[in-house]
Amino acid sequence: MSRHPLKKWAKLALILLAAVGLCEAVQADTGRHEPDTTSPIKHLVVIFQENVSFDHYFAAYPNAANSDGSAFWPKPGTPTVNGLNEPLLAPNNPNSAQPFRLSYDQAETCDQDHAYTDEQKAFDNGLMDKFVETVGVSNTVKVGIPPLTTAVPCAYGLGKGLVMGYYDGNTVTALWNYAQNFAMNDNSYSTGFGPSSPGALNLVSGQTHGFATTSSAVTANNTVIGDPQPTGDICDTRDNTTSIDPNNKNIGDLLNAKGVTWGWFQGGFRESSGTSAVTGQPTSNTCQIGHSNEAGVFSADYIPHHEPFQYFASTANLQHLSPTSVSMIGRTDQANHQYDLTDFWNAVGAHRMPAVSFLKAPGYQDGHAGYSDPLDEQQFIVDTINRLEKTGYWDDTAVIILYDDSDGWYDHQMGPIINQSNDSAHDALRGTDCGTNANLMAGGYPDRCGYGPRQPLLVVSPYAKTNFVDHTVTDQTSVLRFIEDNWQTGGIGNGSLDEKAGTLLNMFNFGRNQTATKLFLDPATGLPVRP
Repeated sequence: MSRHPLKKWAKLALILLAAVGLCEAVQADTGRHEPDTTSPIKHLVVIFQENVSFDHYFAAYPNAANSDGSAFWPKPGTPTVNGLNEPLLAPNNPNSAQPFRLSYDQAETCDQDHAYTDEQKAFDNGLMDKFVETVGVSNTVKVGIPPLTTAVPCAYGLGKGLVMGYYDGNTVTALWNYAQNFAMNDNSYSTGFGPSSPGALNLVSGQTHGFATTSSAVTANNTVIGDPQPTGDICDTRDNTTSIDPNNKNIGDLLNAKGVTWGWFQGGFRESSGTSAVTGQPTSNTCQIGHSNEAGVFSADYIPHHEPFQYFASTANLQHLSPTSVSMIGRTDQANHQYDLTDFWNAVGAHRMPAVSFLKAPGYQDGHAGYSDPLDEQQFIVDTINRLEKTGYWDDTAVIILYDDSDGWYDHQMGPIINQSNDSAHDALRGTDCGTNANLMAGGYPDRCGYGPRQPLLVVSPYAKTNFVDHTVTDQTSVLRFIEDNWQTGGIGNGSLDEKAGTLLNMFNFGRNQTATKLFLDPATGLPVRP
């Protein structure tokens, strides 16, 4: 027997107290201090990429040519999608150039026209036959940002006909493999027509109206249809705007009111050293730091008009201030929920992952044609999901992958026009308008014609249905609606299109937790690997 039994029991008590403390810490770390959710999803990660139509990545799914790139063979019983089939393939497509497969060696392409008005013209009253003439671009090479002017072929002699090109699973291999093992929607659309900023604003607020007309990208009706930069952002370089409607809200406002931790994490938001996009020399200027993509095209990492929360005074971090501590990531302090991507992984490593996280890749990995490409994009997406799957959070996490706009790339499927607009200065779906029914203009705010082009949407999660293709009509605000419903925040209001959003719930199976469902991929090839 111990000579000091009281000391023995004291030590045991300390061990038990430590265990209780650890248990409480684990509970806090796994989000149990957060408000209840209506589903088993306690952590949502939204990977918001750039400029891809559904056909551009999935036209041939699940059948790849296997003539180059990474080999892809579909699983038995893989469902088909609404892709490019007869009579829309060559030589019968109604466009003046025919759809064609882009090879693995053609991963780098020229950026196409994706303006609000021009995309409507391409749809041509729903005939979907004017893509070459209205959104095709005649560039032949991409030279990057001076002085880093590496000339990279990006049209391959096709001129405006490049807009009809699509990849298959030999190039966008990772996304096809995620679709094989989790859930994909083939009926999802941009909330409206137009480029990046409207798509980003719709993702977080469902509204593009109520902004200052200090930029030509904002119409006389105070609606954003182009890419103004957020006013006051320290990285602004040109025309900008900010929300001026006092009734405008975003999902961050709703999550704050509910006490839910959240953040927008963007590559380059607060980098301290790297190569300058202006001088090509080492720099500590956050706004100039960038990277070259796989093809050698250089771009800045942080792109101001891709950061939607910076347009709202309530959620902006215009000076790009860092969080006061790792424990405050996801909570309100001087960073105001706007962070660098490194902050996300710092929070995850400290077991403080926010309940809702929006991840925005640095420019060279965001998938945007012209300065990024499917191979760089694959690197970012796969690295992110592989890391998440190795954390203790995976069992209650859902990752949603979607896009801000289509870049103008051809897609044969027109979505329903759930919101009309009759502004002859900017609307052109039917020649001079996008419908004239005032009852189908949410809030009475014009210049929000939509739905726009079809885009990919995937859910990667232990609760996602397996090898499943959902045909529910959804859009960017469907993600907004999922957050609102899951954390019971209520809606945005003031004409937000979240009130019309289709559900994402058909992509999930909450009846059983498939926590063993993990898919680790090689970031370079997109092929399955052992963890």
